[in-house]
Amino acid sequence: MPMLLPTDGDTPPVSFVFGYGSLIWRPGFVHGGAEPALLRGAHRCLCVFSHRYRGTSERPGLVFGLAHGGSCRGMAFRIPSSDWEEVRAYLWDREMVTGVYRPSVRLVELSGGRSVEALVFLADPAHAQYAGQLDLDAQVRFIRQGHGQMGTNADYVLNTARHLEDLGIPDHKLQRVCRALGG
Repeated sequence: MPMLLPTDGDTPPVSFVFGYGSLIWRPGFVHGGAEPALLRGAHRCLCVFSHRYRGTSERPGLVFGLAHGGSCRGMAFRIPSSDWEEVRAYLWDREMVTGVYRPSVRLVELSGGRSVEALVFLADPAHAQYAGQLDLDAQVRFIRQGHGQMGTNADYVLNTARHLEDLGIPDHKLQRVCRALGG
């Protein structure tokens, strides 16, 4: 069962944050390095309607979440304990705006084989913004219409795909979406 994170002032339970989408290419927080990591038990998918960053409530976009099952390759960012509270506050502001993600602590395997506990943000399937497993046409439709505070949804998806490719992280489903978008 996932452990919830402490509130302000508590000792940090982890010293890593797992990035699987835009955190890979725009972490936005102080870290002491990053390395490839594998999370088991959840997979990256376009399963969250975006009403703020990549869409609006009237014209939602579609962003990545970690859905139950499978595994996900991403990046583990090491957080110095002196920066934990600032990083946690930043991530809560960025990821927990609408409560569509559930923060959790999970084991991730680093590239050298060592397992560490990392903060992960799992998509909450009970939340109204959870899109679930949409077919390719529906994904592309939402991505094409999405535009929010951080720009177009298509730029977000294509940028994530590009960074995963640069890191040598294969994501065949994402590649299908990019081809359908013409990218």
